[in-house]
Amino acid sequence: MRHLPNIICLLRIALIWPILLSLQSGAYERTLWLFALAAASDGLDGYLAKRFGWTSQLGALLDPAADKLLLVSVFLLATWLGLIPLWLATVAVGRDVMIALGAVVYRLGWGPLRQRPILASKINTVVQLGYVLAVVVRAAYGVPPDRVIDALAILTAVTVLISGYGYVREIAQRGLRLAA
Repeated sequence: MRHLPNIICLLRIALIWPILLSLQSGAYERTLWLFALAAASDGLDGYLAKRFGWTSQLGALLDPAADKLLLVSVFLLATWLGLIPLWLATVAVGRDVMIALGAVVYRLGWGPLRQRPILASKINTVVQLGYVLAVVVRAAYGVPPDRVIDALAILTAVTVLISGYGYVREIAQRGLRLAA
């Protein structure tokens, strides 16, 4: 049972391809159910890991990787399909690229970066998942109205920027402390 959170993460990764295929084919209702399952699995694996102490180094890498693979791939395809505005995809994917580059620079300059997710990043992940769900519901059923989708896009951008700033600040402060 100790490895159940990791298995759930791997299943989330395995759901990415069917989600992308259903989104690409315009099967929005199927996309909605598959994406909702993937989003719920994110909460479930985290709950199980914390509740029962089923944490591992592999899980610490798999969970954020699964989140990023899911969100980046869906954001890119949904933007290509005209469901998500280009500016929002640029901000969201740009944040992830910036964090990855910062981690690489830190690793090269100071060694391994042992980084736990910050609260702003967890909130951002939930908001991004909610935004994608709302966009797919809109594509499938015509609701919620545009103003709600637009407000969720702005909220998503704000959480992306706040969490990105938090990571940049934290990595930069660590690097400066080690360099001094």
